[in-house]
Amino acid sequence: MALTLSEVAAKQVRALKAAQNLGDDVFLRMGVKGGGCSGLSYMLEFDTELGPHDKQFEIDGIKVVCDAKSYLYLTGTTLDYVQQGLTGGFTFVNPQAKSSCGCGTSFSA
Repeated sequence: MALTLSEVAAKQVRALKAAQNLGDDVFLRMGVKGGGCSGLSYMLEFDTELGPHDKQFEIDGIKVVCDAKSYLYLTGTTLDYVQQGLTGGFTFVNPQAKSSCGCGTSFSA
């Protein structure tokens, strides 16, 4: 299984890259780190440095990278973007998460 981006998330990533004047060498890094109220926290950032064990994907014209350890927790995950009223944010739809916190930024596997 791979990582995926919803159409809305892909549009938002493109808009953020354009707003920040980021070049084609910049990719979206998805990851997981220890911490958060459920044990593991999601990470999402723009990056230019590839690690030796990074997995690379091209999703709807967007370069997405995930380190091998995070990929074990994120395989099958869809990154979505949800607009609620005047605010919006990225959400991770992770079929491997056994539970997640109320804010959606951390989970347990």
